Amino acid sequence: MRSYVCELLLIPLLMLVACEREAGPGEDASRAPEQNLSHGMIQLGEKLEDPYTVENMKEALASVYPTKAGRVDITTTDLYVRFLPEDDAQLKRLQAMDIYLMDHPMDYRIAKEGDYYQDPSLGEESITWQYAVVPREFEFPEGIRYEMLDECYISEHDPATRGDLGIDWDLVERESFRLTGNEDMLEPLTKAESVAPKGRITIEDPMFSGGKPYGVAGVMVVCNIFVKIATCYTTRDGYYEMPKTFSGEPRYRLVFQNEKGFKIGFNFIIVPASVSTLGKGSAQGIDVNVNADSDGALFRRCVTNNAAYDYYSRCTDTDLDVLPPPDDLRIWIFPDLNCSSTPMLHHGAALSHSLIQKYLGQYLFIIKMFLPDITVGTKEQDYAGIYDAIVHELSHASHYAQVGNDYWTSYIEYVLMSFLTEGGKAYGTGGGDNAGYCELGEMWGYFMQSTLHKDRYGGNLPNYGSSYWFKPDIFSYLYERGMSRGEIYRALTAEITSIDDLKEQLIAQYPDRESLIVKTFKSYGK
Repeated sequence: MRSYVCELLLIPLLMLVACEREAGPGEDASRAPEQNLSHGMIQLGEKLEDPYTVENMKEALASVYPTKAGRVDITTTDLYVRFLPEDDAQLKRLQAMDIYLMDHPMDYRIAKEGDYYQDPSLGEESITWQYAVVPREFEFPEGIRYEMLDECYISEHDPATRGDLGIDWDLVERESFRLTGNEDMLEPLTKAESVAPKGRITIEDPMFSGGKPYGVAGVMVVCNIFVKIATCYTTRDGYYEMPKTFSGEPRYRLVFQNEKGFKIGFNFIIVPASVSTLGKGSAQGIDVNVNADSDGALFRRCVTNNAAYDYYSRCTDTDLDVLPPPDDLRIWIFPDLNCSSTPMLHHGAALSHSLIQKYLGQYLFIIKMFLPDITVGTKEQDYAGIYDAIVHELSHASHYAQVGNDYWTSYIEYVLMSFLTEGGKAYGTGGGDNAGYCELGEMWGYFMQSTLHKDRYGGNLPNYGSSYWFKPDIFSYLYERGMSRGEIYRALTAEITSIDDLKEQLIAQYPDRESLIVKTFKSYGK
């Protein structure tokens, strides 16, 4: 489904609730030509005959093993189907099932790669067909239209292939490619027989680890050739290995749906997770190294992915000692904006505000289904700049996880009204209703951004946010004198809505440090 409606409604809204950005300090694809990535709509070529249909695999078996074919029963293991959800609720039901959905058919040549596909027979505002390969015994969801396209045989899914039948199923598969006119897709036998693709996805941060490539962590890698699909997640160091073998050259994609539970979305269509299509590659696997000279969308997505992965990994009792952001966090990237925000719209915050409800009108439901929790503006941002923006906004999301929707709606209301009434200043001037919510929230966000930047890049502790009317330096001063991030975080509960509340809460929680707390707040005029 195209995002025209949401773009028109949301970009102005998200601009209103955006955090302003302060500049920070210093702010090889060996087997996959990712520099040729395309981000338009996929263009389909000719329709092909699928070598994995039951009939084609039977014919191939008889061709390779004429004396054994009658003793081996090839029956359906998988169904190639497509779904046509009629609304967003149905699409969400499909996305929640344990199947991999593609928005384009699997039995066509790809004339031009891209990030998405919209069936031309459907209107641009309609949800497009969703293609999938499901087990033979799959229970189709009630009420969602679907069509059966082919009955297929994938030998890895047939328990009988584990027996000693004396059949080389890789050879049968290759023969089926030959008989169906798809021989050009096969890997030369001199490279290897059928293999499980494996490789490494890496990225470079010139300010970190001497600029050496390190892994793109926890991202989904997908490869397929016709209806044979394999998915896996990269390790922390960026390595992946598919659970299936391939005789031909599969198409590779990075799906920015991370194993930590967040998704990076918004690329031309409303999807929970953006896709970077890498094109066809060797069945042996592909390696991709991403840097600032790589495709821009891929670079931004990988930086965002790694910053978020690292933050989630550190939300433990022994490290940051803060709650992780809530499950199913949605992050959107806006490359033409230089501001970011944490409206937590997907989780329901702020949408109850009467002004927002009036603004969104009939689209409120669709927006709640697909909208972001975090938006990141990456205009003219290098790795460190995007990293700083991500950890700042994720720190807000951890704060949200502790205080909930009512608190967050008050916070967003202040930012929204300040923007509208105070000349476009996102944080206003500190007056008016709910200013305390913004003061505490931004103190925490900028403080965490400063400490996490120092953790990664070293040097002195930055003083992000110190030029505003709120004072994140209070937290920095306490932190440098022994108060941990977790101790500060535990004071930022839903009942604490002003700077005076915070001071009293810190004293009550840590009475042995009362003199330090009082002195610190007083020195910053609080």
